Amino acid sequence: MTTKLLKNIAHLATFDDEGREISDGALLVRDNVIEAVGTTAELSGVEADEVIDLSSHVVMPGMVNTHHHMYQNLTRVMVQDDALFVWLKTLYPIWGKLDDDAIRVSARISMAELMMSGCTTSSDHLYVMPTNVRLDTTIEVAQEMGLRFHASRGAMSRGESKGGLPPDNCVEDEEFILQDAERLIGAYHDMNRHSMSRIILAPCSPFSVTPELMRDAAKLARSHQGVRLHSHIAEVLDEEVYCNEIYGMRSVGFAESVGWLGDDVWFAHAIFLNDDEIRLFAETGTGATYCPSAHMRCGLGIMRVREMLNAGVNVGLGVDGSASNDTSNMFMEARLGQLLQRVAPAQYLSEKPGGRGGFGGTPTALSARETLKMATRGGAKLLGRDDIGSLAPGMGADIIAMNLNQLGMSGAERDPLAALLLCGPFKVEHSFINGQQVIADGAFRSFDVEGALEEHRQTMKQLDA
Repeated sequence: MTTKLLKNIAHLATFDDEGREISDGALLVRDNVIEAVGTTAELSGVEADEVIDLSSHVVMPGMVNTHHHMYQNLTRVMVQDDALFVWLKTLYPIWGKLDDDAIRVSARISMAELMMSGCTTSSDHLYVMPTNVRLDTTIEVAQEMGLRFHASRGAMSRGESKGGLPPDNCVEDEEFILQDAERLIGAYHDMNRHSMSRIILAPCSPFSVTPELMRDAAKLARSHQGVRLHSHIAEVLDEEVYCNEIYGMRSVGFAESVGWLGDDVWFAHAIFLNDDEIRLFAETGTGATYCPSAHMRCGLGIMRVREMLNAGVNVGLGVDGSASNDTSNMFMEARLGQLLQRVAPAQYLSEKPGGRGGFGGTPTALSARETLKMATRGGAKLLGRDDIGSLAPGMGADIIAMNLNQLGMSGAERDPLAALLLCGPFKVEHSFINGQQVIADGAFRSFDVEGALEEHRQTMKQLDA
């Protein structure tokens, strides 16, 4: 057993049940678990194998990314100005050429970006898998990187010839999808406390799979402890039109009809939920991931986060794919997520002649602490975790530290936690995942960034050839 004492922390934000924030704070970590939290004075008599001085640092729990498509960093900055369905139909054929090695290369880059921006736990929704692609590969990369990882076995099964959006060469046989999902659960789904690997079942969207696959995936997931369900919903108005034409109901109605509402389900985007659907999410415990950069990049709309939180819906944060964002930066996502809610229409001001025109927002729509709570505790809850997302005794030692001594933080001493968003985004100075220090003094301890970048460049050349 080994112990680490993190002490002299300028500002320690625990995000525990009391929301404690401690000046001159300290944390004691034993192996991979937090053993004690308090002031440096309170922990002054503790002996530890390693003592780390974090004076001039703000420390908080590592953030939890609850929606991503990591392979997409191979198609960044493409299809910049088109609607989502055009964007998808343009990129599907390119993604359909990706092989397992390309998935490995792109996953390493995505995970490194996430970790450097404060993420310690991530999910990934891999749903284009026809060309010798295995979900095992992203799991193996996460193990190599030291990232706590929830791998989503995505799938598309309804191609163009069957009325779906993706081309036929990008879809899989439904029986194989379910068999592979069962295999992955047996191989990688670890329900032990503080586990580093869990599996999610994630048919892609209402316009790329059949109702039968949705029902069968839900049945399979619920036959195994802790296997959760994830998909896209209400991301774009074209989806609503599709569901009304094909299923005779809105997207949320379709989800309900196939058994996809419940406290083991969360959806990405959920932009176009009406009042009744927000209440239905709250009543059933169904969660949602807020992906503000992608919502803005693709011109989709503004998710009703304030109303969802007020109704009791659990909301987490996600960077979404690196071709619709186009980055994997959790601090940036949190910053934009907070600010976008503040310009969400609170009232329409041009109804009367002589009105001011435009939409009015409100600066009280979402605070920095609410946003960071979504990125930590909210994300942990979406993933079904009660062992990460806060810094308290018994919780997993997923800890990030940001240096206050830098240009962008100058003058932010009044509220260094809020400054991480209002003055950011920033990179982490130190990161601990499951008790292991993966980033020290702003650099990875055992990850070859230059080598990963060169591999990525070579893969890009092969893809573009």
